[in-house]
Amino acid sequence: MDKKLFSKHRTATVASLLLALLFSLSTAARPQQNQPEGGVGGKAPATTSATTSTATPANTAKAEQILKRAIEAQGGQAYLGVRAVVSRGLYTSFQDGQSTLPRTFVDYLVFPDRERTEFRGQGIKVIQTNTGDKGWVYDGATKTLADMKPEQAKDFQTAMRTSPDNVLRGWWRKEEAALSYVGRREAGVGRRNEVVRLTYPDGFTVEFEFSGSDGLPAKTIYKRQNEAGEDVNQEDRFAQYLNIGGVTLPFVIDNFRAGVQTGRINFQKIEMNAPVPETLFARPADVKSLK
Repeated sequence: MDKKLFSKHRTATVASLLLALLFSLSTAARPQQNQPEGGVGGKAPATTSATTSTATPANTAKAEQILKRAIEAQGGQAYLGVRAVVSRGLYTSFQDGQSTLPRTFVDYLVFPDRERTEFRGQGIKVIQTNTGDKGWVYDGATKTLADMKPEQAKDFQTAMRTSPDNVLRGWWRKEEAALSYVGRREAGVGRRNEVVRLTYPDGFTVEFEFSGSDGLPAKTIYKRQNEAGEDVNQEDRFAQYLNIGGVTLPFVIDNFRAGVQTGRINFQKIEMNAPVPETLFARPADVKSLK
C-alpha cells in the first residue's frame, strides 16, 4: 500500500497527503476542478514554470499576498484555528493509469507532525503512524509490527513539505526555506493560477499553485525519486472543495507522477478539532496490544 501518496493534508500525509495531506495532507468547489485535467487515470499536460524566480523582498511580499488570500479563501481564522483533523474515505491507487480496487481509510492528524493512517482492503489492515521523524508500521498481511524505516520517515517529511498547510501555516520558516513568487501559469481555457515556490536549504523545491479566481490551493508540484533513482515530476491536485464549519477543504486529491495518475484520495467525512487520544500514536508493545 502506497502510504507515500497518502500523506498530505494534508498528505499527504492525507495531510499528506490533508492536508496532504492530507495533506496533504492535503484543497476546489469550483466546477472547473471537479475533474482532474486529462480525466481520471489520464495523462496530465506538461507543466512548466511560469518564470524563474529568486527570493527578493518585493518578490516575497507578492508571494505572501497570495498566501494571505488563500488563507482567507479557506476560512481565515477558522482555518488557522484547526489543530486536529479526523477523516474517513477511500484511497484508490492507479497502475499504468488504471484504477485498482479502492481501500477504506481512517486518518488521524494532529498538527504539525503527528499522523496515524489506517487502511483496510480485502480484509487486511495496515497502520502507519508518524511522529516527527519517527514512527511505526503494522502490516496486517504478515501480522508484524516494526519501527519506521529511514526512507519512510523521509517520505513523511516530503509529504509535510509539499502540503498546502505547510506553506499557509508557515511551518516552512522553521526549516529556513525561502519563499518566492514564480508568476502566473495557465490552468485551462481562460484560467490562470498564481504560483509560489519554497526552496529549502538542502535544495528541495516545491511549487504551490493557487486559483487566480478564488484563491484556493489548486496544485502542488515537486520532484520525487522513482524506483530507478531518477527524479520525476510529482503533482498533487485538489478538487471538490466543501465548507465544513466555516473551513473550506478539498474532498478529492489526485496524485500524478510523470504525467500519469497514480492515486486518488476521496474524503467522505472530515471532522475538525475532534479529540485525538495520544495513545493512538504510541508504539504498541506487541501486535496483541494493538488498538
